Amino acid sequence: MTLIINNTDVAKLLTMETTIEALEQSYISLARGESVCRPRIDIRIPTSDPAKTYQFGSMEGGAVGGYFAVRMKSDVIYETDYNGAITQEKYCTRPGLFCGLIFLTSVETGEPLAFINDGILQHMRVAGDGGIGVKYMARKDAQVIGMLGAGGMARSHMKAFMAVRNIKKLQVYSPTRANCLAFRDEMAATYNIEVQACQEPEQIYQGADIVAALTDSAVSVLNGALIEKGAHIINIGGGGKIGDAAMERVDVYLRFGDTPAPVGRPELAIDDEYLTWEAQSYAVKPRQGKVKVKAHGVALPEKRVTLADIISGKTAGRTSDDQITWSERGNIQGAQFHAVAGRVYELAKARKMGHDLPTELFLQDIRD
Repeated sequence: MTLIINNTDVAKLLTMETTIEALEQSYISLARGESVCRPRIDIRIPTSDPAKTYQFGSMEGGAVGGYFAVRMKSDVIYETDYNGAITQEKYCTRPGLFCGLIFLTSVETGEPLAFINDGILQHMRVAGDGGIGVKYMARKDAQVIGMLGAGGMARSHMKAFMAVRNIKKLQVYSPTRANCLAFRDEMAATYNIEVQACQEPEQIYQGADIVAALTDSAVSVLNGALIEKGAHIINIGGGGKIGDAAMERVDVYLRFGDTPAPVGRPELAIDDEYLTWEAQSYAVKPRQGKVKVKAHGVALPEKRVTLADIISGKTAGRTSDDQITWSERGNIQGAQFHAVAGRVYELAKARKMGHDLPTELFLQDIRD
């Protein structure tokens, strides 16, 4: 049988500890050449509304003796101004609904094993990366978080940070005061820590050992000048960029890894996080904010270390408590979904969760 596993099931099955463990193992497997992946590919096609674009995004990867997964998204995207910042909005069929699926197969048999909603898993895998970065690069005694953003990604990242460090205090800012106050109360109750809802974004940096920008802003929201010595930086907004002022202050840059080049074509190796193909690419776009055709590659090559180097002992990563460090995944997101979705599938099978569909529905006797 092929399983349909929805977000409700994933939320019951997947813990942050399991997510981090699966991601670490997948990244090491990739470094050893025992798995493979590609970066995200987006296909964009204009809709009848000139302010909106259809976008299909996909990424994929698999490991020897394990699983293969394709993560795919079908969205209508557009940009809007929110409190003076350009943000990207998306929907499928109507605002408030989204289509994101993970198609999981067996490497050994080719069998279609599961279709999994990607909403919960998506938040967990992004936050898991943040947790891995803090685990290997933040000071061992890090206990104060300075956070920009109070949404879903902020909640997921708190799970990750709490899993890898003994966090005592959270300083959080959101431009929507009501959201910030609600987040403050929720985090204080959930983790029994001190939480300060900051009136101004500048306040989150004071004494922060971990600085986390977790917004959907089209530009970097970090103030590099205010990052204190010894801090570790996590950033998922601004197209992945932390801003020139912050980059100038980074002493060690952990990029987990890079997608390998195609077999026999080393010249086709890329370090961009994603690439885009467009219909009517010549058309003038209504906005030029977050809707970009590529993301940055290796940002600080002279300061870069890899996760495999740290785990193997080749490099220590952080070598001083005063160093400012920054971590990000790189373009190996295709390696995430087979690893984490595979764990979800195994847990669902063991607990008899999910909805069964006859595998025969997906098979045929005509060779393609």
